[in-house]
Amino acid sequence: MSTFTASHRNARISAQKVRLVADLVRGQYADEALDTLKFQPQRGARMLEKVIRSAVANALDPDQTSGHPHRIEELVLTDVRVDGGSMFRRMRPRARGSAHIIKKRSSHISVKVTPIDEI
Repeated sequence: MSTFTASHRNARISAQKVRLVADLVRGQYADEALDTLKFQPQRGARMLEKVIRSAVANALDPDQTSGHPHRIEELVLTDVRVDGGSMFRRMRPRARGSAHIIKKRSSHISVKVTPIDEI
């Protein structure tokens, strides 16, 4: 079974924000998912769109498909995962000399596409 993957590691956006958009396109055809994401206003939609385009480009590449490239209309998003990544920790001064920690979260976005005839 030929599955093509792409990932964006340490994306500077929290995983919670990207998961909202990833739930919209999980299980869709790749071309439909790109059309759906094009009209979403969230910043996470742009990041997820780039990762999906990369996975589709891997499926269309003749070098990776042993000379039999697939068409974009027959590719399905079988796995769209958004995992939490590392965090930058910053200190925010508070009253009476204390400080609170602010966590700048990052995420790992990974996408797998599979041709429909191999599912």
